[in-house]
Amino acid sequence: MPLIGRRRPLLRGAAVAGGAYYAGKKRQESQQREYEQEARLEELEGQQAAPPAEAPPPAPAYEASPAAAPAAAGGGLAPDAIEQLKQLAELHEQGVLTDDEFADQKARILGG
Repeated sequence: MPLIGRRRPLLRGAAVAGGAYYAGKKRQESQQREYEQEARLEELEGQQAAPPAEAPPPAPAYEASPAAAPAAAGGGLAPDAIEQLKQLAELHEQGVLTDDEFADQKARILGG
């Protein structure tokens, strides 16, 4: 009989410690996701802040290259613009960006 009386506090302590560990782990994962989202947003803002003088040089390369003509006909977006749109869509789906913010950023990337 005395053995059962000693186990309950140990089991209770183990359950509390396990729950606290799980909660701490989830909190850490949540903070990591927030950090990654902030880094992606800063990267997008940095790309948008780049002067437009850098954008025109790649455009003639698409026109002059016959191999690139089908790519231009397929949408005409640079690979980095496509990647930016994917990142924006991901942030929008996660709820980081509102519908209006998403539309504004998308218009900037598409040049409209």
